[in-house]
Amino acid sequence: MKNGKSAAKKIATLAIFTALSLVTFIIENQFHPLFIPGAKMGLANIFSFAALIMYSPVEAFIIVAVRTGLGAVYAGNVSALLYSFTGGVVSMAVSSVLMYTVYPRISLMSVSVVAAVAHNITQNLVFMGISGTSLMIGYMPYLVLIGIASGAIVGGVIMLIFKKVPESVFEKAIGKKSAEKAEAESAQ
Repeated sequence: MKNGKSAAKKIATLAIFTALSLVTFIIENQFHPLFIPGAKMGLANIFSFAALIMYSPVEAFIIVAVRTGLGAVYAGNVSALLYSFTGGVVSMAVSSVLMYTVYPRISLMSVSVVAAVAHNITQNLVFMGISGTSLMIGYMPYLVLIGIASGAIVGGVIMLIFKKVPESVFEKAIGKKSAEKAEAESAQ
């Protein structure tokens, strides 16, 4: 019965993260682009990054896939799905590799910045491939700068959340007990 309860908690947490990510995406989509066409802060990535930290790359990729799919439908721009999905997948792949190879030698902020830059570059490369124009290469320095800024914001929010929210909240969400609680229960 415990496994079923843990699975239900995990599914519920991922559903909440996906919903929050989608709502954040839709709200952010209502604002004008930052500096250059299509540039956004990427605040919806907070929730897929949190899933990566709490669970694994699989859950984070699920959130990215569902959010980009539903986001494209809700925004009425299904053609943007290709850009958002590929950028999100590459970004999450980069985050996953960094989290499982060099974290904690580098900070969550660094992981987020590198992932955001990879996201922007990927989207631009996809656009260049689809449109057949190489003129967009001139946007790369701006996209890198915007990626650094947005990655720093997302990374800062993630660091703040995991620093300020009690560990017990995350333990409940992922179905783990703290070592103290487990010890106390086994002593009874």
